[in-house]
Amino acid sequence: DILRPACVQLAEVDSLCELIEIVKGEVLEEQLGRRRDASGAGIFPTAHRILADIQERLIFRSQTYIRDEVMGYQPSDQDLDYPGKLERAAAEAAAAENDNEGVVDDMQFSTWYPPVERTLTCLSKLYRCIDPQIFSSLAQEAVAVCSESVHIGRRMVARRTGSQHGGGVDGMLFLIKHLLVLREQIAPFNTEFQVVNKELDFTHMRDHLRKLLRGESSLLTFSASNAFLSLVTSGGPRILESQVDSKKDLEKQLKLVCEEFIMAVTKLSVEPMLSFITKVTAVKVSSANASDSKSLREQAFAAPQKLAEIVNTVNEAVSTALPSVAQKMKLYLLNPSTRAILFKPIKSNIAEAHGQIAQLLETEYTPDDVQGINLLDANELNGKLDLFC
Repeated sequence: DILRPACVQLAEVDSLCELIEIVKGEVLEEQLGRRRDASGAGIFPTAHRILADIQERLIFRSQTYIRDEVMGYQPSDQDLDYPGKLERAAAEAAAAENDNEGVVDDMQFSTWYPPVERTLTCLSKLYRCIDPQIFSSLAQEAVAVCSESVHIGRRMVARRTGSQHGGGVDGMLFLIKHLLVLREQIAPFNTEFQVVNKELDFTHMRDHLRKLLRGESSLLTFSASNAFLSLVTSGGPRILESQVDSKKDLEKQLKLVCEEFIMAVTKLSVEPMLSFITKVTAVKVSSANASDSKSLREQAFAAPQKLAEIVNTVNEAVSTALPSVAQKMKLYLLNPSTRAILFKPIKSNIAEAHGQIAQLLETEYTPDDVQGINLLDANELNGKLDLFC
């Protein structure tokens, strides 16, 4: 009666976690665990009730923390300063690398979006303090809320930097970075990030009530078609179960944003070529049944001069825009293998677009036309792309 009011008044998650560790470790295990006499047996249930009260308070305060500090987080301009925050952290890390490795790690954590850092910190504190099943439910909710918060942050980062300054790329890399951090940091938790939601379904009862109102069934008949009997036997509510798995949802979100990034960078690099190839395909299909169709090089959009302009535009993008994206990838994604995995399909798409143009030059254009079109050959292109990742 004396301890419980004091415990339930605590609001700080850290204090509640420390108190649980004291009760579990020092009281239940060390002190009462050694005492097997009657006095110890009498105190043991009381200590367990105190522990249960503190854990219940911790669960409530954790849910409140996730709601207020993660779901309801209002980022400042400094929180959304990407990639500026990463550039400053990289410069500071390079300066401190020879002095203290721990400082470098702290700088890496400082580049995390605050809701991600708060979610992971909260889960790490709860992991050993509450029942595993309850932790699984809380962790599922926390990861789902954190993912949504990061998606909101992605849109804010994109708006803040602006599309003309590569804001779309920054927004996607921001999301990829933090989803990867979230996936990596929750992996050590030996728990399932899933819950089964159950709800009552009354929708099928409408059919029985509709029959009753239309006069198709009656309450007065003494048979199997009696409306009341039918409602009781087959019209009762059904239980619908749905499973929510935050870890699988996280993987799906990560896959989607990676595919979005790959397509965006591909278009940024070779969009003119892709549009040209699409037009060529359409012209070949339409002229397949025509007897007097022009050759490709005689088409207005595919004149050698036009194709030369397209190739020059792509060469400029590969030389300027693509290195800029690669540099941003190094800022957001510190793991070289992660960058290589993400850049590999981009490289493949760019090489495929160049290969299709090279094939068209070989089959549809004259040698003089080819000499005036500065298309990179496969070896030169691969050499350039290999430098970026």
